[in-house]
Amino acid sequence: MTTPNPNQPTYIHPSQLCVGLYVRLELDWLAHPFTFNQFKITKQEQIDTLRSLGLDRIRIDTKRSAAKPLPIAEQPTEPVPAKPNLDAAIVAKRVRVERLSQHRAALNECERKFQGAAKALKTITRNLFARPGESMAEAAALIEGLVDSMLTDRDIAIHLMNDKLGGEEVYFHQLNVAVLAMMLGKQLNMSREQLTELGMGALFHDIGKVELPSQLLQKTEPLSPSEQDLLMRHTHFGLEIGKKLNLSPEALAVVFQHHENMDGSGYPHALRGEEILPLSRLVAIVNEYDNLCNRPNPRDSLTPYEALAHMFGQHRGRFDPQALGIFIRCMGVYPPGTLVQLSNNALGLVMAVNASKPLKPTVLIYDPSVPKHEAIILDLESETELNIVKSIRPGLLPQPVFAYLNPRKRMTYYADSVPTQATPT
Repeated sequence: MTTPNPNQPTYIHPSQLCVGLYVRLELDWLAHPFTFNQFKITKQEQIDTLRSLGLDRIRIDTKRSAAKPLPIAEQPTEPVPAKPNLDAAIVAKRVRVERLSQHRAALNECERKFQGAAKALKTITRNLFARPGESMAEAAALIEGLVDSMLTDRDIAIHLMNDKLGGEEVYFHQLNVAVLAMMLGKQLNMSREQLTELGMGALFHDIGKVELPSQLLQKTEPLSPSEQDLLMRHTHFGLEIGKKLNLSPEALAVVFQHHENMDGSGYPHALRGEEILPLSRLVAIVNEYDNLCNRPNPRDSLTPYEALAHMFGQHRGRFDPQALGIFIRCMGVYPPGTLVQLSNNALGLVMAVNASKPLKPTVLIYDPSVPKHEAIILDLESETELNIVKSIRPGLLPQPVFAYLNPRKRMTYYADSVPTQATPT
């Protein structure tokens, strides 16, 4: 008797299908109505649909199955007639794929805007002291563009951006803080004028660091007490530079107070509660979040999920409680950049969070049967049977999954308005 080869694929006749089997469809993704090419059968309706595909055999994964195939019928089973709605289901899937293509195009457009903003900020910073008037006008235009995007009637989505930009990486922190602060301000119903002041203050919140040695700013080891004292001086340097650049009083307050904490543990003046101006409290939250996600030594960086949990669980007393709560809600339980496992065990990377629907992010799915450049992107708002069960640290991913999902070394974000979607069919 020949011993079965455990590495050989296992196939069964469609009549042997039952709930609990894990199937792997060897079909083009568009040739069937299912969201995934591989999944565990959970209901009879899926069995009926699988049998109506007209396949002679179906591959199963015995290791991931929770049941054994039904016995082979002694009499040949009549083929299951095609379901009347099968073609309609596949057409509906094609419509969904078209929406997916539109979503992918919108992400690409958002990335193009992000790249433009990063390059503009690079130019602004380089020319800030040689041509201050021109540079501040360009900064104001950059912020006004973001304000226009924030103040549309549409929802605001926070997108995870590609981190491979040539030479602009040093400006990502400024841009992240500005984008996230303005997103938070939008959720707090701030006026256009307030959002503009907030954006300008956030964009230049660390301008005082130009007075510090580059080796101090780039140091990945813990700072000595004297180095820490020097670093803390950047708020004073920033205030003086901001005055020369004619920043508004509100923006200057952000530059000077963005390291103050509500419990009095911050600097430069250990202010408490209402002593810290409202715009400064918002920037303090998003600045801390981005610093946790993007530490000088990438190995020390927290995942977005861990960063929010750390801020709320261990240091919530430092932050404005209302603003922190709204920020966590906006970023979602699983912020962009978080690696997640779905309820069907699929692995994915959160790509975008709709600020008004934070529990329903957009997720890039790992599926080895789908080419990486065509990877499935699921909007969990329309995938009602799926949800996220947990987050995963990048280091725990198998190498093929890591390479496919490409988790970012730096977390970089940009905001865009979300087009109104048609009701899923």
